[in-house]
Amino acid sequence: MKIDIHAHILPERWPNLKERYGYGGFIQLDHHQPGSARMMRDDGYFFREIQENCWSPEAILKDMDRWGVDVMVLCTVPVLFHYWARPEHTMDWCQIVNNHLAEVQQKYPKRFIALGTVPMQDMDLAIEEMTRCVRDLKMPGLEIASHILDRNLDDPHFYPFYEAAQSLGACLLVHPWEMMGEDSMRKYWLPWLVGMPAETSRAICSMIFGGIFDRFPDLRVLFAHGGGSFPATLGRIEHGYNCRPDLVNVNNVRPPRSYLGKFWVDGITHDPEVLRYLLTLFGSHRIAHGTDYPFPLGDLEHGKYIEEMQDLDESTKEALFCHAACEFMNIDWRDYRR
Repeated sequence: MKIDIHAHILPERWPNLKERYGYGGFIQLDHHQPGSARMMRDDGYFFREIQENCWSPEAILKDMDRWGVDVMVLCTVPVLFHYWARPEHTMDWCQIVNNHLAEVQQKYPKRFIALGTVPMQDMDLAIEEMTRCVRDLKMPGLEIASHILDRNLDDPHFYPFYEAAQSLGACLLVHPWEMMGEDSMRKYWLPWLVGMPAETSRAICSMIFGGIFDRFPDLRVLFAHGGGSFPATLGRIEHGYNCRPDLVNVNNVRPPRSYLGKFWVDGITHDPEVLRYLLTLFGSHRIAHGTDYPFPLGDLEHGKYIEEMQDLDESTKEALFCHAACEFMNIDWRDYRR
């Protein structure tokens, strides 16, 4: 079975949020031609052109069948987190998105799994909506951002949320957004090429050095895009931990390498050699195949290069394509057999 742990979908249409909430800054869809739409901020800023496979489950299924994908895990697009908005408005928006995700999951229960979104700027509301996602909408967990406004993921502000996620058994997919330094490196698509990997490393290091994996040992967390720049800079991170503990190890945590195996990453590396390196670090049961579908930076051949890697045995490929994702989400792959 091939499970894609990291793919995106959004509703085909939603209310005008500027009119609904009384202020602007929100993304709307401009369906300017059949099968294609522009993601536009309500001040006229163009964000991205998308096609129907970003909103149509039926179009997504055609691509899945073409590439032999059995199950796709769907979450929203990070630009739609709307953490900056008033919490009650983000809560309302999250309910719109989560209801749509749940409808897709319910319509095709053997093909789609949904990860919800919550108003992370308000812990009470975030826990309330997470609870609804898990208990009422039957989602295994959530997608959250690599930082929330001015708070990194180690901030004590999030402790009640992690406690609730651990209690509910909700898994957390951490996705980079609002990349650090974005305003100073807009050329060459650098926010996506450089900033996104750095954001993911920021999130991992914050959770390690902040003691999150020690304080919440049963919390299941997966970091997008192969762990970003964290794997390639782990030697530097470990060295910094050893040479400047006064700056790095302020919370008396264990060496960074000892936390490998405490969290998952997806396998979006675009490079067999990098994937081999990830396997030496994390092991196959902590790397879940993902694609970032349907966006251009994703693996839109859906793991073809992994299938062609002759040095990987079948048990390793089975772990990458299926078992790691199932353990992360705490599901049984046999429930999705068709």
